[in-house]
Amino acid sequence: MEASRFLLILPEILVVVLALTVLSFEMVWKDDRRRNIGWMTAGGLVLIIVLALLFSLPDSSPELVWGGMLRHDWLAFVFKVIAMFAAAMTALFSMDVEDLGTKGEYYLLLLVSTLGMMLMAGSANLVMLFLAIETTSIPLYAMAGFYKEDNQSTEAGFKYLLFGALASAIMLYGFSLLFGFTGTTDIYSLARLMQVGGVDSPQVMTAALMVLVGFGFKISAVPFHFWAPDVYTGAPTPIAGFLSTASKAAGFAVLMRVMLEVFPFVQENWAGILAALAVVTMTLGNTVALAQKNIKRLLAYSSVAHAGYILLGVVALSVLGMSSAVFYLIAYLTTNLAAFGIVSTASRTLKSDEIAAYAGLSRRNPTLALAMLAAFLSLAGIPPLSGFVAKLWVFAAVVQSELYWLAFIGVINAIIGMYYYLTVLKVVYLHRSEKDDVPVPMSRPDGIALGVLCLLILLVGTIFGPWWGFADAAAAALF
Repeated sequence: MEASRFLLILPEILVVVLALTVLSFEMVWKDDRRRNIGWMTAGGLVLIIVLALLFSLPDSSPELVWGGMLRHDWLAFVFKVIAMFAAAMTALFSMDVEDLGTKGEYYLLLLVSTLGMMLMAGSANLVMLFLAIETTSIPLYAMAGFYKEDNQSTEAGFKYLLFGALASAIMLYGFSLLFGFTGTTDIYSLARLMQVGGVDSPQVMTAALMVLVGFGFKISAVPFHFWAPDVYTGAPTPIAGFLSTASKAAGFAVLMRVMLEVFPFVQENWAGILAALAVVTMTLGNTVALAQKNIKRLLAYSSVAHAGYILLGVVALSVLGMSSAVFYLIAYLTTNLAAFGIVSTASRTLKSDEIAAYAGLSRRNPTLALAMLAAFLSLAGIPPLSGFVAKLWVFAAVVQSELYWLAFIGVINAIIGMYYYLTVLKVVYLHRSEKDDVPVPMSRPDGIALGVLCLLILLVGTIFGPWWGFADAAAAALF
């Protein structure tokens, strides 16, 4: 019986073991061998995913572990796999980045943050949830400002720390109100105890709004998005990709679980607020992205816009809505990781993140340009790639819930988004530069990661049944 209990948290245990292994080798290996820690990190995470699929699959009924602190269900499991996969790809993209790929402490921070995201996905207690959020966030603050000699990087880390601390403080105050109302921190007992105790709706909504501030920061929804463009621009590019995908996915995991379980009696109120946030987030993200000349800032505002699309699924308040949100996160993870990976690979030769610097990339490295074509067309929602199917499902979910106006605004925003993605591809394929004959090399780790991600972009868009099955199982755990 005890052995089976350990199997439920096998992925977390193995990530801790991998982090300790990375730390040990970092102390032993000399500088010229430390690049191999990237292979160790990525390979170790892939192995953990395989072992989790073999030994830690959830049963039909959820189980509680660690004294009720963690919940082992399909929602937690799917987001654990998402976090580990994103970290593995990020480790590969980091290996040939100067002042990053040979730093063992960087990979250690990456693994600790991944562990925090895995705990976030399975948290069944407010105390565990807050500790998991901080375990995720503190390493991310350090990684965003990892380049100590680069003013942009240190500014990014400092801004992220300040805004993150403020959002966490407001969210923690919301948690304290919930504890004050009920005398418990168990997420699955809060709603019942608030109903029994006769807590007024305005008081519950006050706590809900404070909690939403913290979650809104994690998913970079407007108006809590203001940190994202500067942090994504200043942070090391692989970390910007990790922030925009894995961290956002973990934020949505806790948003869906907490809002549905803790605040069902004011559901219409907070769903209306989230609907308004979705509209503003989509619209502002897409319109501001139109004016960007820096590709990392463009992807930052694009990330904000995609948070709005995913919120549409949450606002639908249905199994289809939650399934579509989880599916969107799977599709978005593969696509945006590929986009930032391409930027990371190309910038080492281009020495610039300006969109104009990508002129002629199709002649300097046709393979890299083809990967960029797949990633950006998927972000734009062009069939048969994963981004198209993901958008289709979230729009279908809001239509099913008779929120036709939301679907209309979402479609308009998707059309706006196409423009700036296609503008970048126009520069890559049609513009010429004076360095058209100078190749842009791609290292083996970058090639492996981009190959895997581009294959998934195509598979999730064409053979979407298995991926939808995972998303549907995750959503069912919420109802």
